[in-house]
Amino acid sequence: MASRNPANEINLFEAVQQFCSERGLTKDSVLNVIKESLIAAYKKKLGVENTEELEIHVEFGDKNEVMLIVPKTVVEEKSENPLEISLAEAKLIEPETNVGEIIQFKEKPVELSRIVSNQARQMVFQRLKEMERDQLFNEYKEKEGELTHGYFQRWIDKDIMSIDLGKVEGIMPRKEQNPGEKYKNGDRLKAIISRVEIRRDRYKDNGLVIILSRASGDFVKKLFEMEIPEIYDEIVRIVDIARIPSIRTKIVVQASRGDIDPVGACVGMKGVRIQSIVRELGNERIDIIQYSEDPIEYIKNLISPAKPVEVKVDHQNREALIVVPDDALSLAIGTSGSNVKLAVQLCKYKIDIKSQSQYNEDMTSPEARERLERLFNPNLADEYENEEEYEDEEDEGTDLSEIPNLSNRIIDLLKNGGINDVETLIDMSLDELAKTPGIGIRTAEQIMKLLRESVELVEEA
Repeated sequence: MASRNPANEINLFEAVQQFCSERGLTKDSVLNVIKESLIAAYKKKLGVENTEELEIHVEFGDKNEVMLIVPKTVVEEKSENPLEISLAEAKLIEPETNVGEIIQFKEKPVELSRIVSNQARQMVFQRLKEMERDQLFNEYKEKEGELTHGYFQRWIDKDIMSIDLGKVEGIMPRKEQNPGEKYKNGDRLKAIISRVEIRRDRYKDNGLVIILSRASGDFVKKLFEMEIPEIYDEIVRIVDIARIPSIRTKIVVQASRGDIDPVGACVGMKGVRIQSIVRELGNERIDIIQYSEDPIEYIKNLISPAKPVEVKVDHQNREALIVVPDDALSLAIGTSGSNVKLAVQLCKYKIDIKSQSQYNEDMTSPEARERLERLFNPNLADEYENEEEYEDEEDEGTDLSEIPNLSNRIIDLLKNGGINDVETLIDMSLDELAKTPGIGIRTAEQIMKLLRESVELVEEA
Protein backbone atom coordinates (compact mmCIF):
# COMPACT_ATOMS: atom_id res chain seq x y z
CA MET A 1 0.00 0.00 0.00
CA ALA A 2 1.08 3.59 -0.60
CA SER A 3 1.91 5.70 2.39
CA ARG A 4 -0.64 8.02 3.92
CA ASN A 5 -0.89 11.49 2.52
CA PRO A 6 -2.63 13.55 5.23
CA ALA A 7 -2.13 16.78 3.32
CA ASN A 8 -4.34 15.60 0.45
CA GLU A 9 -7.06 14.43 2.82
CA ILE A 10 -7.01 17.67 4.80
CA ASN A 11 -7.22 19.66 1.58
CA LEU A 12 -10.27 17.61 0.53
CA PHE A 13 -12.19 18.40 3.69
CA GLU A 14 -11.17 22.04 3.63
CA ALA A 15 -12.35 22.26 0.03
CA VAL A 16 -15.67 20.65 0.97
CA GLN A 17 -16.19 23.11 3.81
CA GLN A 18 -15.36 26.08 1.60
CA PHE A 19 -17.61 24.81 -1.20
CA CYS A 20 -20.52 24.37 1.21
CA SER A 21 -20.10 27.90 2.53
CA GLU A 22 -20.01 29.42 -0.95
CA ARG A 23 -22.88 27.46 -2.43
CA GLY A 24 -25.16 27.13 0.56
CA LEU A 25 -25.04 23.33 0.57
CA THR A 26 -24.82 21.11 3.65
CA LYS A 27 -21.59 19.28 4.40
CA ASP A 28 -23.35 15.90 4.69
CA SER A 29 -24.98 16.23 1.26
CA VAL A 30 -21.65 17.07 -0.38
CA LEU A 31 -19.86 14.21 1.38
CA ASN A 32 -22.61 11.82 0.23
CA VAL A 33 -21.98 12.91 -3.35
CA ILE A 34 -18.27 12.25 -2.91
CA LYS A 35 -19.04 8.80 -1.49
CA GLU A 36 -21.34 7.85 -4.35
CA SER A 37 -18.87 9.12 -6.96
CA LEU A 38 -15.92 7.23 -5.43
CA ILE A 39 -17.94 4.01 -5.29
CA ALA A 40 -19.14 4.41 -8.90
CA ALA A 41 -15.60 5.10 -10.13
CA TYR A 42 -14.14 2.18 -8.18
CA LYS A 43 -16.80 -0.22 -9.50
CA LYS A 44 -15.98 0.97 -12.99
CA LYS A 45 -12.31 0.24 -12.36
CA LEU A 46 -13.17 -3.29 -11.24
CA GLY A 47 -15.53 -3.76 -14.19
CA VAL A 48 -18.49 -4.52 -11.93
CA GLU A 49 -20.45 -1.27 -12.28
CA ASN A 50 -23.66 -3.21 -13.01
CA THR A 51 -23.33 -5.48 -9.97
CA GLU A 52 -25.93 -4.01 -7.64
CA GLU A 53 -25.50 -6.63 -4.90
CA LEU A 54 -21.87 -5.58 -4.39
CA GLU A 55 -21.92 -3.26 -1.38
CA ILE A 56 -18.91 -0.97 -1.32
CA HIS A 57 -18.78 1.64 1.42
CA VAL A 58 -16.83 4.84 1.99
CA GLU A 59 -15.79 5.87 5.47
CA PHE A 60 -14.56 9.22 6.70
CA GLY A 61 -12.38 8.81 9.76
CA ASP A 62 -11.95 11.13 12.73
CA LYS A 63 -8.59 12.25 11.33
CA ASN A 64 -9.98 13.20 7.92
CA GLU A 65 -9.20 9.75 6.56
CA VAL A 66 -11.08 8.60 3.47
CA MET A 67 -11.37 4.84 3.00
CA LEU A 68 -13.09 2.57 0.47
CA ILE A 69 -14.38 -0.60 2.14
CA VAL A 70 -14.63 -3.44 -0.40
CA PRO A 71 -15.91 -6.96 0.47
CA LYS A 72 -13.57 -9.63 -0.96
CA THR A 73 -13.80 -13.41 -0.86
CA VAL A 74 -10.74 -15.28 0.53
CA VAL A 75 -9.38 -17.89 -1.92
CA GLU A 76 -6.40 -20.25 -1.70
CA GLU A 77 -4.24 -18.76 -4.43
CA LYS A 78 -3.92 -15.33 -5.94
CA SER A 79 -6.79 -14.65 -8.35
CA GLU A 80 -7.44 -12.33 -11.29
CA ASN A 81 -10.92 -11.68 -9.91
CA PRO A 82 -10.84 -8.18 -8.34
CA LEU A 83 -13.37 -9.30 -5.73
CA GLU A 84 -11.18 -12.16 -4.51
CA ILE A 85 -8.08 -12.07 -2.29
CA SER A 86 -5.50 -14.77 -1.65
CA LEU A 87 -5.36 -16.37 1.77
CA ALA A 88 -1.82 -15.05 2.29
CA GLU A 89 -2.88 -11.44 1.62
CA ALA A 90 -6.00 -11.86 3.70
CA LYS A 91 -4.03 -13.07 6.75
CA LEU A 92 -2.01 -9.85 6.65
CA ILE A 93 -5.31 -8.03 7.25
CA GLU A 94 -7.10 -10.57 9.46
CA PRO A 95 -4.77 -13.34 10.77
CA GLU A 96 -7.67 -15.62 11.80
CA THR A 97 -9.38 -15.65 8.40
CA ASN A 98 -9.97 -18.80 6.37
CA VAL A 99 -10.68 -19.70 2.75
CA GLY A 100 -14.27 -18.89 1.71
CA GLU A 101 -14.75 -16.11 4.21
CA ILE A 102 -15.47 -12.49 3.32
CA ILE A 103 -13.15 -9.81 4.58
CA GLN A 104 -13.53 -6.05 4.33
CA PHE A 105 -10.63 -4.80 2.26
CA LYS A 106 -9.72 -1.15 2.81
CA GLU A 107 -8.25 1.05 0.12
CA LYS A 108 -7.55 4.77 0.05
CA PRO A 109 -8.77 6.87 -2.89
CA VAL A 110 -5.28 8.36 -3.24
CA GLU A 111 -4.06 4.86 -4.03
CA LEU A 112 -6.47 4.45 -6.96
CA SER A 113 -5.23 4.84 -10.50
CA ARG A 114 -5.07 8.28 -12.06
CA ILE A 115 -7.89 7.41 -14.51
CA VAL A 116 -10.21 6.32 -11.71
CA SER A 117 -9.37 9.45 -9.71
CA ASN A 118 -10.18 11.66 -12.67
CA GLN A 119 -13.45 9.83 -13.25
CA ALA A 120 -14.41 10.23 -9.60
CA ARG A 121 -13.52 13.93 -9.73
CA GLN A 122 -15.67 14.49 -12.82
CA MET A 123 -18.58 12.63 -11.27
CA VAL A 124 -18.28 14.69 -8.08
CA PHE A 125 -18.28 17.95 -10.02
CA GLN A 126 -21.28 16.85 -12.10
CA ARG A 127 -23.32 15.74 -9.10
CA LEU A 128 -22.46 18.87 -7.12
CA LYS A 129 -23.48 20.97 -10.12
CA GLU A 130 -26.83 19.18 -10.20
CA MET A 131 -27.27 19.61 -6.43
CA GLU A 132 -26.59 23.32 -6.69
CA ARG A 133 -29.01 23.62 -9.63
CA ASP A 134 -31.77 21.74 -7.76
CA GLN A 135 -31.28 23.87 -4.66
CA LEU A 136 -31.48 27.10 -6.68
CA PHE A 137 -34.52 25.76 -8.53
CA ASN A 138 -36.36 25.07 -5.27
CA GLU A 139 -35.35 28.45 -3.86
CA TYR A 140 -36.51 30.48 -6.86
CA LYS A 141 -39.54 28.30 -7.62
CA GLU A 142 -40.98 29.46 -4.30
CA LYS A 143 -40.43 33.05 -5.46
CA GLU A 144 -42.49 32.79 -8.65
CA GLY A 145 -44.71 35.86 -8.89
CA GLU A 146 -42.52 37.88 -6.54
CA LEU A 147 -40.74 41.13 -7.30
CA THR A 148 -36.96 41.02 -7.52
CA HIS A 149 -34.14 43.23 -8.74
CA GLY A 150 -30.98 42.55 -10.67
CA TYR A 151 -28.37 44.10 -12.93
CA PHE A 152 -28.34 44.07 -16.70
CA GLN A 153 -25.37 42.10 -18.02
CA ARG A 154 -25.65 41.67 -21.77
CA TRP A 155 -27.91 40.98 -24.74
CA ILE A 156 -28.25 37.37 -25.88
CA ASP A 157 -29.05 37.01 -29.60
CA LYS A 158 -30.02 40.71 -29.63
CA ASP A 159 -33.46 40.12 -28.12
CA ILE A 160 -32.94 38.30 -24.80
CA MET A 161 -31.62 40.14 -21.76
CA SER A 162 -29.30 38.43 -19.28
CA ILE A 163 -29.92 39.68 -15.73
CA ASP A 164 -27.57 39.09 -12.79
CA LEU A 165 -29.67 38.12 -9.74
CA GLY A 166 -26.70 37.50 -7.45
CA LYS A 167 -26.63 33.72 -7.01
CA VAL A 168 -27.86 33.02 -10.52
CA GLU A 169 -28.63 34.65 -13.84
CA GLY A 170 -32.14 35.25 -15.14
CA ILE A 171 -33.27 35.93 -18.68
CA MET A 172 -35.88 38.32 -20.02
CA PRO A 173 -37.20 37.42 -23.50
CA ARG A 174 -38.35 40.16 -25.84
CA LYS A 175 -42.08 39.58 -25.12
CA GLU A 176 -41.45 40.08 -21.38
CA GLN A 177 -39.61 43.37 -21.86
CA ASN A 178 -41.18 46.80 -21.63
CA PRO A 179 -40.87 48.19 -25.19
CA GLY A 180 -38.75 51.26 -25.57
CA GLU A 181 -36.59 50.73 -22.47
CA LYS A 182 -32.83 50.94 -23.03
CA TYR A 183 -30.20 49.41 -20.75
CA LYS A 184 -26.45 49.40 -20.52
CA ASN A 185 -24.14 47.06 -18.62
CA GLY A 186 -24.61 47.35 -14.86
CA ASP A 187 -27.98 49.13 -14.92
CA ARG A 188 -30.21 48.10 -12.00
CA LEU A 189 -33.78 47.06 -12.79
CA LYS A 190 -36.84 45.56 -11.14
CA ALA A 191 -38.76 42.61 -12.57
CA ILE A 192 -41.14 39.89 -11.55
CA ILE A 193 -40.05 36.24 -11.47
CA SER A 194 -42.48 34.91 -14.06
CA ARG A 195 -41.44 31.24 -14.39
CA VAL A 196 -38.70 28.95 -13.08
CA GLU A 197 -37.93 25.81 -15.08
CA ILE A 198 -35.33 23.10 -15.54
CA ARG A 199 -34.96 22.36 -19.23
CA ARG A 200 -32.46 21.99 -22.01
CA ASP A 201 -31.51 25.53 -22.91
CA ARG A 202 -28.69 26.74 -25.11
CA TYR A 203 -28.23 29.76 -22.86
CA LYS A 204 -27.97 27.79 -19.59
CA ASP A 205 -25.36 25.08 -19.00
CA ASN A 206 -27.03 23.70 -15.88
CA GLY A 207 -30.56 23.73 -17.34
CA LEU A 208 -31.94 26.18 -14.75
CA VAL A 209 -33.99 28.85 -16.52
CA ILE A 210 -35.40 31.81 -14.57
CA ILE A 211 -37.67 33.93 -16.75
CA LEU A 212 -38.20 37.52 -15.65
CA SER A 213 -40.87 39.95 -16.82
CA ARG A 214 -41.46 43.69 -16.86
CA ALA A 215 -44.33 43.48 -19.36
CA SER A 216 -46.93 41.52 -17.40
CA GLY A 217 -49.85 42.96 -15.46
CA ASP A 218 -48.59 41.08 -12.39
CA PHE A 219 -45.43 43.22 -12.47
CA VAL A 220 -47.55 46.38 -12.12
CA LYS A 221 -49.62 44.69 -9.42
CA LYS A 222 -46.49 43.98 -7.37
CA LEU A 223 -45.35 47.59 -7.77
CA PHE A 224 -48.69 48.75 -6.34
CA GLU A 225 -48.39 46.31 -3.43
CA MET A 226 -44.93 47.69 -2.70
CA GLU A 227 -45.81 51.39 -3.02
CA ILE A 228 -49.38 51.55 -1.63
CA PRO A 229 -49.63 50.64 2.09
CA GLU A 230 -53.42 50.14 1.88
CA ILE A 231 -52.96 47.47 -0.80
CA TYR A 232 -50.16 45.77 1.12
CA ASP A 233 -52.36 45.73 4.24
CA GLU A 234 -55.33 44.47 2.14
CA ILE A 235 -57.49 47.47 3.03
CA VAL A 236 -57.70 48.08 -0.70
CA ARG A 237 -57.91 45.03 -2.97
CA ILE A 238 -56.77 44.78 -6.59
CA VAL A 239 -59.72 43.15 -8.35
CA ASP A 240 -58.29 42.91 -11.86
CA ILE A 241 -55.63 44.38 -14.10
CA ALA A 242 -55.11 44.71 -17.86
CA ARG A 243 -52.07 46.11 -19.59
CA ILE A 244 -50.58 47.05 -22.95
CA PRO A 245 -46.87 47.48 -22.04
CA SER A 246 -45.39 50.97 -22.40
CA ILE A 247 -48.79 52.35 -23.52
CA ARG A 248 -51.49 51.92 -20.87
CA THR A 249 -52.53 49.95 -17.79
CA LYS A 250 -55.97 49.79 -16.20
CA ILE A 251 -56.07 48.53 -12.63
CA VAL A 252 -59.40 47.87 -10.89
CA VAL A 253 -59.50 48.40 -7.12
CA GLN A 254 -62.05 47.94 -4.35
CA ALA A 255 -62.01 49.03 -0.70
CA SER A 256 -62.81 46.61 2.11
CA ARG A 257 -64.24 49.49 4.19
CA GLY A 258 -66.82 52.11 3.32
CA ASP A 259 -64.72 54.99 4.68
CA ILE A 260 -61.83 54.33 2.28
CA ASP A 261 -61.56 55.85 -1.19
CA PRO A 262 -59.63 53.12 -3.09
CA VAL A 263 -58.74 55.35 -6.04
CA GLY A 264 -57.56 58.20 -3.81
CA ALA A 265 -55.49 55.81 -1.70
CA CYS A 266 -53.64 54.63 -4.81
CA VAL A 267 -53.10 58.07 -6.29
CA GLY A 268 -51.98 59.74 -3.08
CA MET A 269 -51.72 63.41 -2.23
CA LYS A 270 -51.07 65.31 -5.48
CA GLY A 271 -50.37 61.97 -7.17
CA VAL A 272 -47.18 61.36 -5.21
CA ARG A 273 -47.81 57.61 -4.76
CA ILE A 274 -48.70 56.82 -8.34
CA GLN A 275 -45.84 58.88 -9.77
CA SER A 276 -43.14 56.52 -8.52
CA ILE A 277 -44.88 53.63 -10.31
CA VAL A 278 -45.31 55.70 -13.49
CA ARG A 279 -41.59 56.51 -13.48
CA GLU A 280 -40.69 52.84 -13.00
CA LEU A 281 -42.82 52.01 -16.09
CA GLY A 282 -41.25 54.73 -18.23
CA ASN A 283 -44.20 57.17 -18.00
CA GLU A 284 -46.76 54.55 -19.04
CA ARG A 285 -50.36 55.76 -18.63
CA ILE A 286 -52.08 54.21 -15.58
CA ASP A 287 -55.86 54.39 -15.03
CA ILE A 288 -57.11 53.43 -11.57
CA ILE A 289 -60.70 52.19 -11.77
CA GLN A 290 -63.16 51.71 -8.92
CA TYR A 291 -64.95 48.39 -9.11
CA SER A 292 -68.76 48.22 -9.15
CA GLU A 293 -71.18 45.29 -9.04
CA ASP A 294 -73.47 47.20 -11.42
CA PRO A 295 -72.29 46.41 -15.00
CA ILE A 296 -73.40 49.79 -16.34
CA GLU A 297 -71.57 51.69 -13.60
CA TYR A 298 -68.53 49.43 -13.98
CA ILE A 299 -68.33 50.00 -17.75
CA LYS A 300 -68.71 53.75 -17.20
CA ASN A 301 -65.73 53.63 -14.86
CA LEU A 302 -63.68 51.48 -17.22
CA ILE A 303 -63.98 53.90 -20.13
CA SER A 304 -62.29 56.61 -18.00
CA PRO A 305 -60.97 59.23 -18.55
CA ALA A 306 -63.88 59.73 -20.97
CA LYS A 307 -67.24 60.60 -19.37
CA PRO A 308 -70.05 58.71 -21.15
CA VAL A 309 -73.35 60.46 -21.89
CA GLU A 310 -75.19 57.14 -21.98
CA VAL A 311 -74.40 53.45 -21.55
CA LYS A 312 -76.72 50.70 -22.81
CA VAL A 313 -76.00 47.08 -21.88
CA ASP A 314 -77.29 43.81 -23.32
CA HIS A 315 -76.53 41.39 -20.49
CA GLN A 316 -77.59 38.26 -22.34
CA ASN A 317 -75.27 38.78 -25.32
CA ARG A 318 -72.70 40.71 -23.24
CA GLU A 319 -72.69 43.74 -25.50
CA ALA A 320 -72.50 47.39 -24.53
CA LEU A 321 -73.10 50.65 -26.37
CA ILE A 322 -71.31 53.70 -24.98
CA VAL A 323 -72.26 57.20 -26.14
CA VAL A 324 -69.70 59.94 -25.44
CA PRO A 325 -69.53 63.66 -26.28
CA ASP A 326 -68.20 64.38 -29.77
CA ASP A 327 -64.97 65.89 -28.43
CA ALA A 328 -64.34 62.85 -26.19
CA LEU A 329 -64.53 60.10 -28.83
CA SER A 330 -60.76 59.83 -29.37
CA LEU A 331 -60.24 59.98 -25.59
CA ALA A 332 -62.66 57.09 -25.09
CA ILE A 333 -61.01 54.98 -27.78
CA GLY A 334 -57.45 55.78 -26.69
CA THR A 335 -54.13 55.57 -28.52
CA SER A 336 -54.37 52.74 -31.08
CA GLY A 337 -57.62 51.73 -29.39
CA SER A 338 -55.83 51.02 -26.10
CA ASN A 339 -58.51 52.46 -23.82
CA VAL A 340 -61.40 50.45 -25.23
CA LYS A 341 -59.27 47.29 -25.67
CA LEU A 342 -58.36 47.25 -21.98
CA ALA A 343 -61.95 48.01 -20.98
CA VAL A 344 -63.12 45.01 -23.03
CA GLN A 345 -60.53 42.76 -21.37
CA LEU A 346 -61.71 43.78 -17.91
CA CYS A 347 -65.50 43.73 -18.32
CA LYS A 348 -65.68 40.83 -20.84
CA TYR A 349 -68.31 42.76 -22.85
CA LYS A 350 -68.17 43.62 -26.53
CA ILE A 351 -68.11 47.44 -26.53
CA ASP A 352 -69.27 49.76 -29.30
CA ILE A 353 -68.41 53.44 -28.80
CA LYS A 354 -70.30 56.19 -30.63
CA SER A 355 -70.13 59.95 -30.44
CA GLN A 356 -73.28 61.87 -29.53
CA SER A 357 -73.77 63.05 -33.13
CA GLN A 358 -73.27 59.51 -34.53
CA TYR A 359 -75.80 58.16 -32.07
CA ASN A 360 -78.35 60.87 -32.87
CA GLU A 361 -77.95 60.23 -36.59
CA ASP A 362 -78.53 56.51 -36.10
CA MET A 363 -81.63 57.21 -34.04
CA THR A 364 -83.27 59.13 -36.92
CA SER A 365 -83.94 55.82 -38.64
CA PRO A 366 -87.05 54.10 -37.17
CA GLU A 367 -85.63 50.68 -38.00
CA ALA A 368 -82.30 51.41 -36.32
CA ARG A 369 -84.07 52.94 -33.33
CA GLU A 370 -86.35 49.90 -32.94
CA ARG A 371 -83.41 47.49 -33.32
CA LEU A 372 -81.40 49.43 -30.76
CA GLU A 373 -84.25 49.59 -28.29
CA ARG A 374 -84.98 45.90 -28.63
CA LEU A 375 -81.31 45.01 -28.19
CA PHE A 376 -80.65 47.06 -25.10
CA ASN A 377 -84.11 47.12 -23.50
CA PRO A 378 -85.12 43.59 -22.46
CA ASN A 379 -88.57 44.67 -21.24
CA LEU A 380 -89.34 46.32 -24.54
CA ALA A 381 -88.06 43.28 -26.42
CA ASP A 382 -90.48 41.11 -24.43
CA GLU A 383 -93.34 43.43 -25.41
CA TYR A 384 -92.39 43.10 -29.08
CA GLU A 385 -92.32 39.32 -28.75
CA ASN A 386 -95.75 39.33 -27.08
CA GLU A 387 -97.15 41.52 -29.85
CA GLU A 388 -95.77 39.18 -32.50
CA GLU A 389 -97.27 36.17 -30.74
CA TYR A 390 -100.61 37.99 -30.58
CA GLU A 391 -100.41 38.81 -34.29
CA ASP A 392 -99.63 35.17 -35.04
CA GLU A 393 -102.67 34.14 -33.05
CA GLU A 394 -104.79 36.62 -35.00
CA ASP A 395 -103.55 35.17 -38.29
CA GLU A 396 -104.85 31.72 -37.40
CA GLY A 397 -107.94 30.60 -39.44
CA THR A 398 -111.53 29.91 -38.24
CA ASP A 399 -111.86 26.53 -36.58
CA LEU A 400 -113.98 23.91 -38.43
CA SER A 401 -116.15 23.48 -35.33
CA GLU A 402 -117.72 26.88 -36.21
CA ILE A 403 -119.68 25.20 -39.06
CA PRO A 404 -123.10 24.23 -37.61
CA ASN A 405 -124.14 20.54 -37.75
CA LEU A 406 -120.65 19.39 -38.87
CA SER A 407 -119.95 16.23 -36.86
CA ASN A 408 -116.75 15.64 -34.92
CA ARG A 409 -116.04 12.54 -37.06
CA ILE A 410 -116.09 14.66 -40.24
CA ILE A 411 -113.95 17.35 -38.59
CA ASP A 412 -111.34 14.73 -37.65
CA LEU A 413 -111.32 13.35 -41.22
CA LEU A 414 -110.82 16.87 -42.62
CA LYS A 415 -107.97 17.69 -40.22
CA ASN A 416 -106.27 14.37 -40.94
CA GLY A 417 -106.40 15.37 -44.60
CA GLY A 418 -104.69 18.70 -43.86
CA ILE A 419 -107.82 20.87 -43.82
CA ASN A 420 -107.56 22.69 -40.47
CA ASP A 421 -109.76 25.77 -40.88
CA VAL A 422 -112.86 27.11 -42.64
CA GLU A 423 -110.80 29.39 -44.90
CA THR A 424 -108.96 26.42 -46.38
CA LEU A 425 -112.22 24.59 -46.93
CA ILE A 426 -113.75 27.57 -48.79
CA ASP A 427 -110.88 27.62 -51.28
CA MET A 428 -111.38 23.96 -52.22
CA SER A 429 -113.51 22.61 -55.09
CA LEU A 430 -115.97 19.74 -54.69
CA ASP A 431 -113.68 17.31 -56.52
CA GLU A 432 -110.68 18.30 -54.38
CA LEU A 433 -112.70 17.79 -51.21
CA ALA A 434 -114.02 14.40 -52.39
CA LYS A 435 -110.42 13.14 -52.83
CA THR A 436 -109.70 13.69 -49.11
CA PRO A 437 -109.23 10.25 -47.46
CA GLY A 438 -112.47 9.04 -45.82
CA ILE A 439 -114.67 11.76 -47.39
CA GLY A 440 -115.94 10.70 -50.83
CA ILE A 441 -118.29 12.58 -53.22
CA ARG A 442 -121.53 12.28 -51.21
CA THR A 443 -119.94 13.43 -47.95
CA ALA A 444 -118.20 16.24 -49.83
CA GLU A 445 -121.55 17.46 -51.22
CA GLN A 446 -123.06 17.46 -47.71
CA ILE A 447 -120.05 19.46 -46.32
CA MET A 448 -120.35 22.02 -49.11
CA LYS A 449 -124.09 22.41 -48.40
CA LEU A 450 -123.44 23.09 -44.69
CA LEU A 451 -120.66 25.49 -45.68
CA ARG A 452 -122.97 27.49 -48.02
CA GLU A 453 -125.64 27.72 -45.36
CA SER A 454 -123.28 29.02 -42.67
CA VAL A 455 -120.73 31.12 -44.46
CA GLU A 456 -121.50 34.25 -46.43
CA LEU A 457 -118.99 34.79 -49.15
CA VAL A 458 -118.31 38.38 -50.09
CA GLU A 459 -116.35 39.03 -53.26
CA GLU A 460 -114.50 42.26 -53.55
CA ALA A 461 -114.96 44.16 -56.72
